[in-house]
Amino acid sequence: MDRRGLITMSMSEFDRLKVIQAVADGLLMPWRAAERLGISRRQIERLTKRFRVEGAMGLTSRHRDRPSNHHLPDGLADQAIAIIRERYPDFGPTFANEKLRECHGIVLGTETLRHLMTIAGLWIPRKHRLPQIHQPRARRACLGELIQIDGCEHAWFEDRAPMCTLLVFVDDATSQLMMLHFTATESTFSYFEATRAYLERYGKPVAFYSDKASVFHVNKPPATAPQPGVTQYGRALYELNIETWCANSSAAKGRVERAHLTLQDRLVKELRLRGISTKEAANAYAPCFMVDYNARFAKPPRSSFDAHRPVREDERLDQILTWRVLRKVTNVLTVQYDRVIYLLEDTPANQALIHRYVDVVEYPDGTVEIWANGESLPYVPYDRLAQIDQGAVIDHKRLGHALQLAAAMQAQRDDRRTQPAPSRAHRDEAVREHLNRQGRKTSRAMTDDDFKAALEHATPHWNPQSGPLH
Repeated sequence: MDRRGLITMSMSEFDRLKVIQAVADGLLMPWRAAERLGISRRQIERLTKRFRVEGAMGLTSRHRDRPSNHHLPDGLADQAIAIIRERYPDFGPTFANEKLRECHGIVLGTETLRHLMTIAGLWIPRKHRLPQIHQPRARRACLGELIQIDGCEHAWFEDRAPMCTLLVFVDDATSQLMMLHFTATESTFSYFEATRAYLERYGKPVAFYSDKASVFHVNKPPATAPQPGVTQYGRALYELNIETWCANSSAAKGRVERAHLTLQDRLVKELRLRGISTKEAANAYAPCFMVDYNARFAKPPRSSFDAHRPVREDERLDQILTWRVLRKVTNVLTVQYDRVIYLLEDTPANQALIHRYVDVVEYPDGTVEIWANGESLPYVPYDRLAQIDQGAVIDHKRLGHALQLAAAMQAQRDDRRTQPAPSRAHRDEAVREHLNRQGRKTSRAMTDDDFKAALEHATPHWNPQSGPLH
């Protein structure tokens, strides 16, 4: 009651006042009033007794203008919101609550923090978001039966380093992170590195499930390919007796796609908090992150059987996880691969290989071997893209003009390797462009006009008084 003698009541309290007043005046039976208000008859009698003593003021709520028994200490909510706004503005309530408890010693309920962040505009409730439709698919029964793999290019280090790719291996039965591997691009050799680490840690799964990227699926098979439709990665897994399946859509491999969303949220912020800005440091931290991730989000499988198989001793990963192509031996005992000519020794065994196909094998470290009948053949390489050393132009005075002409021709030549060759971005080499460089041509595209232009550039112009002009 205020100074003017006015009482503030809610509509429910006002309805209760009319019923209790009727009971007090004898106009309504207590049991009928209890049915109307939805409370017990004894409560009706207590309220009637209070009404007769205190009047209408006795029917108002006793908790009005009094603090709640569950209210937060003064300033705690403002302190938590200030910390989140400063350090964790893009964190979700659950993740932000974990960091407040671990790093700042502030203990709050997750739903309490969700409510505070919603009021502060740091979180949008799900009921206010657009609905998403997902078709369910039953999980596999046991661990290692189906592993979903995919690569995600993202600013994992934010503005501390350039964008890179994260290769993610997720078990379909448990949603467990099996492998995280940071690399430059989603290339064959990058998947070889991640797959080898997976096989050495867990063994061979039954199948890998991926999208139709060029690493896993040949979208445009060449007409002369000896094995159309088989990629280098697919060939390696076939030799290891591991099935490879390609999904027709991203939704079909939804477990790894949803893992990308969680990783782009949590992993980026964990890397930020630890000051990690290199792929090497991120790969070293990845096992610790996977342990924490799996403890929070992994599901128990329906079967306790582990479908992984051990790698046999005769399955040499060094030789299987390689880039392997067929090349024909010429009648002069040469093999050409990636604009490099490999000269074989003139022996009777090698002469028997003339006009036959041999395997040219490239390892992840760049080493190239030539295999025939299961043996490695010795060779002498001749690189067609070798550059003229400018020091040689000075040392060889008699050949100086010829070397200058060769250097001028090389300046116009596109000296990239062939497109079918593997990407070497995993060795920190530049990503190969698909189009020819501006102003450059391949060796076969060079014409007489290009030679004349180079000759004009390399030929010195003479001044009768001062000598040659360059």
